[in-house]
Amino acid sequence: MTKVIPPMDSTSTDIVADNISKLKELFPEAFTEGKVDFDALKEVLGEYVDGRDERYSFTWNGKSKARMIAQTPSTGTLRPCKEESVDWDSTQNLFIEGDNLEVLKLLQKSYHKKVKMIYIDPPYNTGKDFVYKDNFKDNIKNYKEITGQVDGEGRSLSNNPETSGRYHTDWLNMMYPRLKLARNLLRDDGVIFISIDDNEVTNLKNICDEIFGEENFIGTFVVNAAPNGRDYGHIAKNHEFCVFYSKNISECDTNLIPDATKTFKFEDEVSGFNIHPLYNSNEAFHKGNRPNLYYPFYLYTDRPIKEFEGDFYEIGLDKTFNSIEVYPPLSQKNSVQFVWRWGKQKSIENMNQEIMGYKTSSGEYRIVQKMRTDEKLVRSIISGKEYTSRRGTSEVESLLGGKYFSFPKPLALLKTFVISGMQNDSLMLDMFAGSSSSAEAVMRINAEDKGSRQFIMVQLPEALDGKSEASKVGYKTITDISKERIRRAAAKIQAENPGYDGDLGFKAFKLDSTNIKPWELDFDFTAQDLEDQISNIKTDRKEEDVLYEVLLKYGLDLTLPITEHSIDGHKVFNIGMGALMVCLSDKISLEVAEGIAKLKEELNPEIMRVVFKDAGFADDVVKTNALQILKQAGIEDVRSL
Repeated sequence: MTKVIPPMDSTSTDIVADNISKLKELFPEAFTEGKVDFDALKEVLGEYVDGRDERYSFTWNGKSKARMIAQTPSTGTLRPCKEESVDWDSTQNLFIEGDNLEVLKLLQKSYHKKVKMIYIDPPYNTGKDFVYKDNFKDNIKNYKEITGQVDGEGRSLSNNPETSGRYHTDWLNMMYPRLKLARNLLRDDGVIFISIDDNEVTNLKNICDEIFGEENFIGTFVVNAAPNGRDYGHIAKNHEFCVFYSKNISECDTNLIPDATKTFKFEDEVSGFNIHPLYNSNEAFHKGNRPNLYYPFYLYTDRPIKEFEGDFYEIGLDKTFNSIEVYPPLSQKNSVQFVWRWGKQKSIENMNQEIMGYKTSSGEYRIVQKMRTDEKLVRSIISGKEYTSRRGTSEVESLLGGKYFSFPKPLALLKTFVISGMQNDSLMLDMFAGSSSSAEAVMRINAEDKGSRQFIMVQLPEALDGKSEASKVGYKTITDISKERIRRAAAKIQAENPGYDGDLGFKAFKLDSTNIKPWELDFDFTAQDLEDQISNIKTDRKEEDVLYEVLLKYGLDLTLPITEHSIDGHKVFNIGMGALMVCLSDKISLEVAEGIAKLKEELNPEIMRVVFKDAGFADDVVKTNALQILKQAGIEDVRSL
């Protein structure tokens, strides 16, 4: 009997099935014959169940459908586009052209909890923005109709006028599933910045409180985007907003930003410094949950430090006759017992060098740290010429040579968020990329501090007005402008930094329907129809198209190194140094299986997975024996397309 190779799953992550699996792991007693028993689940959850008919909630027409859309797997894929890319073989950056809802679904396996920071500048819903309805049944077809890739049924790119009767509803239904999916990609220490204006800031805050949790709200930035004011009738608006959330506030990790105005009051042999209390003033960290950070210092009043002007004293962890015991103070608001920011070992290593005792003007004794950094916490009010919309417009105009994009975000604003929200080797996602200001910001900061931050840009190929200046010089869609901006910005950065060898490229991909043909014969099929079904790969697709669909379905990074091997005249793709081997040839021989087995021995990956075309073997006997050869080599995970 011919052994059947199990097929690969042809859809993206099934979020509902994944959630059910997690729920079953936590509460197995709430399941009966594989189904959720809600009465049993309520009993398990006890007092945490809110059964009231009237309770605080935020809802709108279509919210349930929006939630379902977020949970519906995608049958699409991302097709590589090498000719539009820069440094394809080496770059770790991605530019993806397509509907961000479907793209986010496709990224769920490969980039789950890998993104450190998300920045988005979505439609503000001013009545002129593009806000379209998602199609619950077939969003890939919907996407192609909207972007003019196939004939539609009268659907077109349009704005969302207030006269529609569903003005806020349509915007919420667009944003909700995208934010739900985006959250899955954030690391536990990740953050998200969302630019917005008055039109939807309240609704945005409400859906973010639900999706990210009220406790993870960090703050709202007020950006002076138009210092001279824009006339909206009765008021000249100067500002826009940016809401700031963490994935998990207890894990949240952010950075200080440069402070050009910083001056230092003191100086030692190392550098200038100011002083700052050593205790942690965040009530979330206290004696109850950080007992190792609660211990006494002893300030030696008979050992003043006279090197600096002020009442400074030597300190230690040992009590002496003339010492004063110093603990962290209580919080003034709730009398929470604060703790130190440093543990004992770090304090010992820096005693009387970076930390010392200090007597305040009110006579209190404190343990203080020398703060040498010329940095500060990011401020909630962001103002200055470099942060204006006019600056953003001039930056793109200077780079591209014309006014081809309206109101792009200025680099200074994006750089502020990138520095604050990212580590120097982490990943940033912008799913409303626009002109790709955020991509240029990442590349510029990398060039400045020699970091290795990466980005994923996602942008809908929205058609440009045929009468626009951009259209007249050859740009057809917003994605054309977006990609060209990255290319030119990269060239400029390289010219400004001749010796720089950082990543200034991107891999371009385009959203499309799956490469795999469904079995679609009916009773009237012809011999040619049957012949066409022998190969289940669509005729207009290349091997590389199929290869990257395999990577997505296996949850592998799209920037993993890929090498090619020729085994008995057949091309074998090696992804991630042997993590995955893919052969899409026809008439595969036993020598191919033997060659893959040999590669496993040479590369010695922790686990090797192999994918073939289902009809790719010379015959069923070869298929059966090939599977046996791979199994003997310790390769158990073999799949077919």
